[in-house]
Amino acid sequence: MFMNFRRIRKCQCVQLMTTCLVLSVMMVCWEQLDDSVVSHFKSYSFRYLVNRFTYINRSLTIPREQARSFSDFRYLLNHPDKCADKDVLLLLFVKTSPENIERRNAIRSTWGNETYIQNTLGVTVKVVFALGAPQAKKDEPSWSKRSRVQEQLVNEDRLHGDLIQQNFLDSFHNLTLKLILQFHWMHSRCAHARFLMTADDDIFVHMPNLVTYLQDVSSRGVTDFWVGRVHRGAPPIRSKDSKYYVSFEMYPWLSYPDYTAGAGYVVSRDVAGKIYQATLTLNASIYIDDVFMGICANSVGVSPQEHVYFSGEGKAPYHLCIYNQMMTSHGHVEDIYDLWKTATDPQVKQKTSGLTGRLYCTAVKMALLCKPYYFNTYPCKAAYL
Repeated sequence: MFMNFRRIRKCQCVQLMTTCLVLSVMMVCWEQLDDSVVSHFKSYSFRYLVNRFTYINRSLTIPREQARSFSDFRYLLNHPDKCADKDVLLLLFVKTSPENIERRNAIRSTWGNETYIQNTLGVTVKVVFALGAPQAKKDEPSWSKRSRVQEQLVNEDRLHGDLIQQNFLDSFHNLTLKLILQFHWMHSRCAHARFLMTADDDIFVHMPNLVTYLQDVSSRGVTDFWVGRVHRGAPPIRSKDSKYYVSFEMYPWLSYPDYTAGAGYVVSRDVAGKIYQATLTLNASIYIDDVFMGICANSVGVSPQEHVYFSGEGKAPYHLCIYNQMMTSHGHVEDIYDLWKTATDPQVKQKTSGLTGRLYCTAVKMALLCKPYYFNTYPCKAAYL
């Protein structure tokens, strides 16, 4: 009896410790669980059951005079004749910061090289960089930093002629102003371009694949075209620790309209015109630019389309079977030269063509893409396309 009693006591102690451990883990993880699960559940419920985005659009509509404050900035650097008298397939705006000259030079030497695109691919693509005014560091006077960096930008632009800069502070919280800059500049200076692309300066664009794709879309006369990595039913992030934090005062609703990841997406000329018109009457105080793009598009009745080879925030696997269909991949800085060389090698098409090549690549892509840690680049279904 004594031994049985001790065993019972020991078993109860283990159960108690296990219960305490589980409760402790739940308490520690509850805030994260609430953010990642509960908020998404609420968002999807709002998105698919309530879906009152029409009310959201009305609530964010403001007088044109007030909306003008988000776009009425003086140009510090500009090239109004960049697209003049040219049949432009694609106007490509790269969002960049004043200090990122090495990233800009890498793009100019690889996928954003206009001469290569014209001579090798036979189309006109205009690549320009969108940026605001330099910020000052904490350890130096603001006028000194801004003057020094601005002088460097002027010299860089004198050499390359591709910087489009307005007089707003270049910061994360002004990304929406940079978005508005792009659509307004296209409307006034390059409205005849068939497509507009906006991209980050750490993205890789497989230009031969993209050009072939857009030529096909253009030949079919497609309209209302907006393609990229689509976020559906995404909830606002309410954690103040996140740089994507959005307060209830700024956006009180449970879900964002559908939008594409800001790393890189493409719209057709007619959509670009509609977005421009939307920016003339919408409150652009929400500083997450891709979300604001979704709000603008929703207000004019345009929906994004998923393309499995446009990446989100993740980096695509390095493999020739991926390069064969790649459109964009995010997170490339130091490796951009090597990736450009290997991804555009003519042998990529040779080795991935034919029945054997296609079967081989399907198996490879299943192994590479159908894993959780590649969730943020191409989805598993890309392996079968």
